[in-house]
Amino acid sequence: MLNITQQQKLQKTDLINYFLQGTKRTEKIGLEYEKIGVLNNDFQAVPYQKMENLLEKLSEFENYKRIFNNSKNEHIIGLHNTTTSISLEPSSQFEISLTPDNELSKLDEQIKRHNELTKSIADDLGILWLGTGLQPISTKDNIKIIPKKRYEFMTEYLPQKAQMPLVMMRETSGIQTAIDYKDEKDAIEKLRLSLKLSPIVSAVFSNSPIREGKLSGYKSFRAKSWTQTDEERCGLISPKLFDKNYNFTFADYADIVCNIQMIMLNAKDKQIAVDNFTFDEFLQNGYMGKYPTIQDFEQHLSLYFTDARLKHYIEIRNHDSQKPRYIMCIPAFWKGIMYNENAKEEISAILKNYTFKDYETLRQTTPKQGLDCKFGKLHLKELAREIFRISYNSLKRTNEEHYLEPILELVEDGMTPADIIIKNFEGIWNGSIEKYINFSRI
Repeated sequence: MLNITQQQKLQKTDLINYFLQGTKRTEKIGLEYEKIGVLNNDFQAVPYQKMENLLEKLSEFENYKRIFNNSKNEHIIGLHNTTTSISLEPSSQFEISLTPDNELSKLDEQIKRHNELTKSIADDLGILWLGTGLQPISTKDNIKIIPKKRYEFMTEYLPQKAQMPLVMMRETSGIQTAIDYKDEKDAIEKLRLSLKLSPIVSAVFSNSPIREGKLSGYKSFRAKSWTQTDEERCGLISPKLFDKNYNFTFADYADIVCNIQMIMLNAKDKQIAVDNFTFDEFLQNGYMGKYPTIQDFEQHLSLYFTDARLKHYIEIRNHDSQKPRYIMCIPAFWKGIMYNENAKEEISAILKNYTFKDYETLRQTTPKQGLDCKFGKLHLKELAREIFRISYNSLKRTNEEHYLEPILELVEDGMTPADIIIKNFEGIWNGSIEKYINFSRI
């Protein structure tokens, strides 16, 4: 990390160096996997107090250290050991973050073990885990956030920007993956391609059509909520990234992030909300006598919620959470594309004529329609089929193509996980939320 103290004034060049320090020669895949808990008697969202109890019990089974919400150690909000960390997201969504690995099998083993262990503990507490991107019955109006200042500040700030940030925070669950970059050029190419693919891949993994116990009219209500959270800090970053004649750099990315309004700040021994103040202004003028550190910049980056974002890796974010059958399909897809130059070139050639406006339109369309829409002259089903076949063939180099097969089977049929749910809910389930819960259980 950079050796920047609070007394030294951070410069834009330090921010560019921060991204340069993320360069590496490895080709690892990271995975962050969220799942939703509901009570087994009425399928309402699990309250924080019960989740805190679950964390306590889990820490007794594993060599986990507890993470507390403040210096007084009032509430447990996460766990960590040398290989993984577990955190509670705003409304107690249960997330595990795995140490990146070259082999998909290593991630798969950890996820399976995690699900088995947490199921055993959850069963004793009357909790059911669901592989879905959305709470099935509870909504933002009857779900409380966990006792964490970050989420209090987000709850105050984001509703000023759009209509659905509280839906995003309190009802949704997703899966994120991370990939390495070897230099600035590689990072920008991967960031650009991941943003172009994001609305397509989001459509493929649509898995949140049920809300308030009924069909919502959307295949990914989770993705819909992200389009109504804060357009300044969500979405596809910038048209410049999609302009083939513009040489986008780390400096451009740093400028964009610095011009985003801050939400919070660590000041002495407490966290405070920041109102109408950008990180660039913080750099230039300080705030309440404090000038930023690189840790302040990292925190600000963590509150920049674009579909893919740059840290010391490329983080790709826009996937509904899934049943176990499809979890590993997400990192598998991205590994097949991002670590094979031929695959990247093939897909870049397929997508080269689409504009930023095209991708933004698709981002707004797919939450409702999934793969049932057009993208330019092509039906999105056809395009997704071609793209996922490229990744599948790429994975054959490492004998890992079987990790993509479950979702590829659906894509070949022009289907998404949401389409299966909608068909069953309207058909053999006869609108039964209980049957949907049983189908989605982990």
